[in-house]
Amino acid sequence: MRSTKTSAKPRVRANRSSLRLHGAIAQDLGVQILSGRYQPGDVLKREIDASVRLKVSRTPYREAVRMLAAKGLVESRPKIGTRVSPRSRWHLLDPDVLSWIFEFGPDDALLASLFELRKIVEPHAAALAATRRQQDDLRTMQRALEDMARHTLQVEAGRIADQEFHSALLRASGNPFLISLTSGVSAAITWTTIFKQRRGALSRDSLPDHARVYAAVAAGDAPAAHAAMARLIDLARGDTPQSQPSRKRAR
Repeated sequence: MRSTKTSAKPRVRANRSSLRLHGAIAQDLGVQILSGRYQPGDVLKREIDASVRLKVSRTPYREAVRMLAAKGLVESRPKIGTRVSPRSRWHLLDPDVLSWIFEFGPDDALLASLFELRKIVEPHAAALAATRRQQDDLRTMQRALEDMARHTLQVEAGRIADQEFHSALLRASGNPFLISLTSGVSAAITWTTIFKQRRGALSRDSLPDHARVYAAVAAGDAPAAHAAMARLIDLARGDTPQSQPSRKRAR
């Protein structure tokens, strides 16, 4: 029995190492695609050539490509190879994809589009939450506000609390399709906050804006909840500094 456990440990470590390796390769390729280094229609290097260049076996490279394909960034076809997909197929709200976008810095058009999406989704979710929220939802939102006040958005604990506030709001909407957007919306909020922090633009305290949303939801006032959330997003957009000139839109 002991020998079985001992032999299993190296395999577990090897599996974890492989996961980290193919994740790192996927990140490297993903950033190159999202930053425009590779354009839609471009064919990535062949598997053998890429594995030689990266000094890795073909397996992690192949797994990385599968990961990118699952996120809509590439597609592999026999006799053609791995080709970058049209931008319309990219899963831009995927948390990994969002993190790769903010690694090199999104252009202003993409930033504006991200806030535009939030303004379409979150105020309506807040209005629904005002009429459907349960006590557990309110407790979660209240706890998140307390943690935001305690830690501030300058540190990870405060950003996690911010995530939880918005996630709880989407859950409180009671709409399963809105709830399915939770991971993407949460990632968008986190990365825009980090983006602002990197550029020294995180000085304004957004806690009162969140508190107004909470108060309207707790009071069951749907119009006020909608207005408060729309105002919160407008202020967050106004706090966000310009990134860089918009690049030519990928085809």
